Amino acid sequence: MEETWLWLKYLILGIVQGATEPIPVSSSGHLIIAQRLLGVDQAGLTFEILTNTASLIAIMFIYRHDIGRLIVGTWQYIRTRDAKYKSDFMFAMYVVLGTIPAVVVGLLFKDWIEVTFSSVKTVAVALLVTGVALWLIRNMRGRKQDGDLKFRDALLVGLAQAVALIPGVSRSGSTVIASIATGMKQDTALRFSFMLYIPVSLGAIVLGLPDIISTSEAPGMLLPYVLAFVATLIVTYFAMKWFMGIMAKGNLKYFAYYCFVVGILLLIFL
Repeated sequence: MEETWLWLKYLILGIVQGATEPIPVSSSGHLIIAQRLLGVDQAGLTFEILTNTASLIAIMFIYRHDIGRLIVGTWQYIRTRDAKYKSDFMFAMYVVLGTIPAVVVGLLFKDWIEVTFSSVKTVAVALLVTGVALWLIRNMRGRKQDGDLKFRDALLVGLAQAVALIPGVSRSGSTVIASIATGMKQDTALRFSFMLYIPVSLGAIVLGLPDIISTSEAPGMLLPYVLAFVATLIVTYFAMKWFMGIMAKGNLKYFAYYCFVVGILLLIFL
């Protein structure tokens, strides 16, 4: 019975990760809350890497055509300097630029941030701040498309992604909010946000592998981790598809309401 309950806990954690990774409500914050409610002290580095990998696979699958186009377009522009590929090349360069702030902050301060800000109170405050930001940009409708982005846009969105290293601050939320605030159209904002997610997530996975190898977590955790991985993979895919529909309709205000409600409840009860 105890073993079954352990499997169920990690299945639930995987579902939470998958459901909250793509949407602007903070997956890290919700995992802290879920672990607290389920009595899981710390899910473990292996769990974090596995579930992040599952979310990454799902999102890369959804954006596989965009990723392929950017790779081909960038290579063709470098090789031929053909103007028709310049938009893809510049978009790829802005993704690289926007990735730098999170990489620098993550390498220098990630451990300190996790120790300092991994409390439920911090998550509650961060959710309230996210809710306010979502409310402020709820009616913005930008005009910038992929080929209209500038150095300043990429840098501002990259800085927003770096801020999202704080648990409770949504990565997708902060980057989508910043993208829309700089004047991007909804679909461009969403695409740029998740193109930024891919290199940062890949980097975190690669950097975490040595720690996983050197960490001896209980062998009995294999099945719980597999359950969490599969749940995260499937749920991330459908959550992302759902969020894309929400973005197309411009209904971000509902996420603002959610952040307000959860943030207030956390401050009251936890």
